[in-house]
Amino acid sequence: MAEQTIVPIEQLLPNKLFLVPLTGRPIFPGIFTPVMINNPDDVKAVEDVYSGDGFVGILMIKNEVDSPTVADLYDVGTVARIIKKINLPDGGVNIFISTLKRFRIRKVVSEREPMVAIVDYLEDTEDDTFEVKALTRALIGEMKEISENNPLFSEEMRLNMVNIDHPGKIADFIASILNIEKREQQRILEIQNVRQRMEQVLVFIKKEQELLRVQKKIQGEINDRIEKNQREYFLREELKTIKEELGMTTDAKGADYQKFKERIDALKFEGEIKETVESELEKFSLMDANSSEYIVTRNYLETIVSLPWEAPTAEAYDMKEARAILDGDHYGLDDVKKRIVEYLAVRKLKKDTKGSIVLLVGPPGVGKTSVGRSIARAMNKPFFRFSVGGMRDEAEIKGHRRTYVGAMPGKIIQGLKIVKTKAPVFMIDEVDKMGQSYQGDPSSALLEVLDPEQNISFRDHYLDLPFDLSNVLFILTANTLDSIPGPLIDRAEVIQLSGYIDTEKLEIAKKYLVPRSLDRNGLAKKQVRYANESLLFIANSYAREAGVRNFEKNLDKIHRKLATEIVFGERKADDRVVPDVAMIQKMLGKPIFRDDDEKKADRPGTAVGLAWTSMGGDTLIIEAITNPGKEGFSMTGQMGDVMKESAAIAWSWVKHWATESGNATAEWYEKQLVHLHIPEGATPKDGPSAGITMATALLSLVQGRAIRPALAMTGELSLTGQVLAIGGLKEKTIAARRNKIKDIIIPRANVRDLDDIPEHVKKGITFHPVTRMEEVIAIALPERKARAAKKPSAAKRDAPRDSKRAAKPDR
Repeated sequence: MAEQTIVPIEQLLPNKLFLVPLTGRPIFPGIFTPVMINNPDDVKAVEDVYSGDGFVGILMIKNEVDSPTVADLYDVGTVARIIKKINLPDGGVNIFISTLKRFRIRKVVSEREPMVAIVDYLEDTEDDTFEVKALTRALIGEMKEISENNPLFSEEMRLNMVNIDHPGKIADFIASILNIEKREQQRILEIQNVRQRMEQVLVFIKKEQELLRVQKKIQGEINDRIEKNQREYFLREELKTIKEELGMTTDAKGADYQKFKERIDALKFEGEIKETVESELEKFSLMDANSSEYIVTRNYLETIVSLPWEAPTAEAYDMKEARAILDGDHYGLDDVKKRIVEYLAVRKLKKDTKGSIVLLVGPPGVGKTSVGRSIARAMNKPFFRFSVGGMRDEAEIKGHRRTYVGAMPGKIIQGLKIVKTKAPVFMIDEVDKMGQSYQGDPSSALLEVLDPEQNISFRDHYLDLPFDLSNVLFILTANTLDSIPGPLIDRAEVIQLSGYIDTEKLEIAKKYLVPRSLDRNGLAKKQVRYANESLLFIANSYAREAGVRNFEKNLDKIHRKLATEIVFGERKADDRVVPDVAMIQKMLGKPIFRDDDEKKADRPGTAVGLAWTSMGGDTLIIEAITNPGKEGFSMTGQMGDVMKESAAIAWSWVKHWATESGNATAEWYEKQLVHLHIPEGATPKDGPSAGITMATALLSLVQGRAIRPALAMTGELSLTGQVLAIGGLKEKTIAARRNKIKDIIIPRANVRDLDDIPEHVKKGITFHPVTRMEEVIAIALPERKARAAKKPSAAKRDAPRDSKRAAKPDR
C-alpha cells in the first residue's frame, strides 16, 4: 500500500483561473466572505468551476462599466476557493469563498465573459524580522485602541486579529476592516514587501484614530448639550410640581417665555436675526415682571413672532378671471384696466413673485382705492390700506426706536403683522399730501420702502432687523404728481385716472352707486327706481365734479329721506318710488349748478380757459376791464408766480400786436389802467397753460368785442407769440364737455394726446390745433381784419366804452 502525504493547498493552485470582477472593495488573502454574482455568464462559469477544482480569481474593477473586460480589471487580485454555493431565486448565486493568495495576470486567455487568464502567484517578502515584529506589535496595539472605541468592531474580529500568526496576514486583515478608500486598499494588496505593507497600514490606522478623536469630541459636545437641556427640563418640571404642591400657580412670565421660545424655535431663524432674537429672549427670561423694560421686551418679541418670516407661496391667478373682476368692479376706465391687465400678464409670464410699485393718479372720487382693492382680489392676495396724507413724522413709516416709551413699529411692519403674509397688496393713499417737519421727511423714508434694491433688507427702527419687503405689491394713490418727489415717481409705474363725463356717471350710478346706496340705507331695489333723466339731473345739478363721490352722497341723502318717510308712516313700504326732478329738488334743495351758471365769455374782455388741478379738469373764466388813469396793469384772483408771469407775457404780446396791427395806439395804453382778474379768488391758481386765454381776453378788451361762443382754450404763450404744449389734455377735455364747450383751441404739439382721449369724450367737440397766437385770434375773433381796417381813433374810442360797459355789475 502506497504511502499518503499531505500537500499544502497553495501547491495545488491552478495556473489558469476564471476571473470574477468585483465592483466593491478588493478582498485580501486569508478572508472568508460571501460574494453575490448576478451576471448569467459569470453564474454559468461559477457552476463549472464549483463542479471542478473550485478555484476562482477575484479582481476589482478600475472603473464601473456595464460589461467589463480583462482590460477594465486591476492586474493584481486574490485567488479564492469556493466553499459553498447557494442559488438565488432571481437566477444569481451567492458563493462563500476562502481567499488564499495574491496573483498577477500574466496572460489573458479569454478577454470577455467568461474571463480566463494565466496567472503568477505572488509571495510575501520580508526584509528585517526585528522591524517586522515591532511593526506587528504596533499594529495590534493601535488596533486594540480603535476597537475599544468603535462599537463596529466585534469581539470575533479582536480574537481573529490576535490569533493570526503571520505579520503579512495581520496587515491584510487590518486593511480589510479599516474604513479607507478602495483604491488605497488595492494599493496595499499590490505591495508584496511585508514591512512596507505594514507601514502603509499603520498610516491609515493613525488617520482612523484621529477621525475617532474628532468624532468623540463632537459626540461629547452633543451629549453635553442634550444633558443640559434635559437637566433644565427636569428642573423646570420639578419646580412646576413643587409650585403645584404648594398651591402656587404658574407665573405669566414663565408661560410667555415658553410660548415665545416655542414660536421662535419653529421659525428657524439664522444669522443676525437668530442671534438678536435669542439674546432678547434670554434677557426676557431674566427680567423682573414688574420692571418697565419687561413690557417693552415682551411687545418686541410678540412683534417678531407675529411677522410672516416664511417665504411666500407661488402666485396663482387666472388672467380671464382677473379681467372679469376689473370689468365687474369698474365701469369705463378702459385704458387703466388695460394697463393693469398688461402688468398682471407680464408678472404671470415671468412667474415673478417680486413686488412692484403702481402709482394711481387722479382726482378724488374716480375709484383709485377701489381699483387697488380689485387688483388684490384679482391676484388672490390680502389687501392692506393706510393713508399718509398730512403725515409729518418719518417714524410713522420706519417705526420708533425702542428707547422711547410707547415705541411701536412703522405702518409697513404693522400691516405685515395684520395680513400675516410676506406678499400682500399694500395701498398707500395720498402720497402727494405728505409734509415735512423737524421730525423728518416721510416721503424720503418711503424711498427705502419702495426701492427694489433696498427693501430686500428693510430695517424698521423698532424691529432693527432686516426684513424682506421685495414680495410686497405697493399701490400708491395721489391726486397730482406736482408735490411728489421725483425719485419717488421714478420708482413707480404711473397710471392716470381721469374724471367721468355725465354719461359715464349715469352708467356708474345705475350699476354701482344706486344699488349700494339702497342697501346701505335699508331699502330694496324694487322700492326705488330712477329714470335716466333724474340721474343726469343729479349729476349735472349737484355733482359736477370729476369723480362720483358727491353723486353718491346725494343719492344717500335721497334714500335717507325716503327711509325716514317709510319709518314714520308717511309712505308705504311696498310703494315704488320713481324720483323725478321736482322730488329731487325737494329732497336735495336748490341745484348747486345751473345751466346759466356755465362759464361763458359773452362780453368783451372775457375768455374761457381750461385748467388741470388736483381735483381733475376744470374751466376758468378770465376777465379784463380798463379804467381811465395812468398806464398800468394789475392782476387779482390769487395767481401763483408762474401765472403772473404768463399774464405779463400775454399783456406785452397784446400791446405789441395791437399796436403793430393798428387795433390801438400807444397813447391809448398811456391813459388806461388794465385790470385782469380770475374769479373764485379764494382758490389758488398757478401754471402757464392759461397764457393764450389771458392774451385772448386782453385782445378782446382792446378790440371791444366778445369771442365766439362755446369756445375754450389752453396753451402756454411765449413772448414771441408761439403756443407751447401743456399737460392734462384729457382731464381738461372732460371738464369742457361737462360745461357744454363745442370748440377747444389746443397747442399743435398736443395733437398726439388726442389718441389717449376716448371717442365718447371727444364726440361733439372740435379741436383746433395752433402753433401761433395769430391763429388763436383768427379762431376766437374771426372779424379782427374788418375791425383792424377802422381808424385807430375808432378803436381807441370803442375799447374804453366797451370796457366800462363790461365792468358794470350784472343786474
